Amino acid sequence: MQNMKTLVEKKRGPAAIFALCPVRHALTALFAAVIALHVLLRGNRRLMVALSERFVRPLHRALALVNSHVPFSAAEALIALAVVSVLGYLCVQLVLLICRDGRAARLYRTAVTLLCAGLGVYALFCLCWGVYYYADDFAVKSGFDSGAVSVEQLESVTRYFAALTNEYSSQVKRDDAGVCRSDRERILEKSKTLFEKTVGEYPFLDGPEVRAKGVVCSRVMSYIDFTGFFFPFTGEANVNIDSPECDFAATVAHELSHQRGVAKEQEANFVAVLASLRDGDPDYCYSACLLAYIHLSNALYDADRDAWADIRSGLSDAVLRDLRYKREYWSAFETPVQKASNTVYEGFLHSYDQTLGLRSYGACVDLLVNYYYAAAERYLGEER
Repeated sequence: MQNMKTLVEKKRGPAAIFALCPVRHALTALFAAVIALHVLLRGNRRLMVALSERFVRPLHRALALVNSHVPFSAAEALIALAVVSVLGYLCVQLVLLICRDGRAARLYRTAVTLLCAGLGVYALFCLCWGVYYYADDFAVKSGFDSGAVSVEQLESVTRYFAALTNEYSSQVKRDDAGVCRSDRERILEKSKTLFEKTVGEYPFLDGPEVRAKGVVCSRVMSYIDFTGFFFPFTGEANVNIDSPECDFAATVAHELSHQRGVAKEQEANFVAVLASLRDGDPDYCYSACLLAYIHLSNALYDADRDAWADIRSGLSDAVLRDLRYKREYWSAFETPVQKASNTVYEGFLHSYDQTLGLRSYGACVDLLVNYYYAAAERYLGEER
């Protein structure tokens, strides 16, 4: 306590506290100001569009190109380094608290250091990703109408994707038990060119031709219910390589959509389906159609239970095996850790005015129905 008392004797009030760690106090104030400005100005769409198009998109492109030369996920390495650094710092400070005097001052500096680091990361996140949520989204940029849909339209498109899922299910590799076992490495390599045929119609989806990256600690991702994530500080699309193969290609496409500036989860799901079907690769098409079918059928289940049951009864054995495997895989991770992770992530989505929370992943239904309804009617007409 001697150091603290000495400082207090020399300076009184806030000046004495500030003198304990002036640089950290100044940085904390700076980061807090950046976050406050973001909250105050994020309703200014013109500013958010300018920041996203002139700063964030070029930054992500540059980072993605630079990190494409790194053979592993730089994002995972940075996260691991951050975790180890924080734990190491806490251990050192704990030892010093026990072994040295001036405990109150040291405890205060430690708290300010952690607060400064946390605010610094969040401030960068606001600049490098948060602005996307308040800029023009996919629907605005594309001019695509994603209005309300009827139950009849929903049923038609659900039947269409169920049929496509059955069709592509026979074109992917399977193990002796008949479960999808797609080549993950081939899918990752293919990801570099996945958007080539989509950019022609939607030029704003243009982006660096770099592959998505598998995460070494994918099992940990499963425990927190994550199949992938885009890391704005490295520009990388990262995917869980332990999760079911039937989901893998669609997850890759989803994270690449984020890399190309599609921030909203429901829109990233739709763009993943769109890009995959445009490309035509069987692994991507099967995974994307399965993703679309699941979202559509979940919506149809609530709207028309009989139609849902009729469509589900028409799924092939191969598709049913993949759905069963997928359900069994994720049931093994239903723990308090997963629930806590989902709660935190839902809170994060709400903080950016994504009021549907995790349910926003199902909001891609309107986009799917509006975009594919005409194709579904033509397909079903031929089938009839």
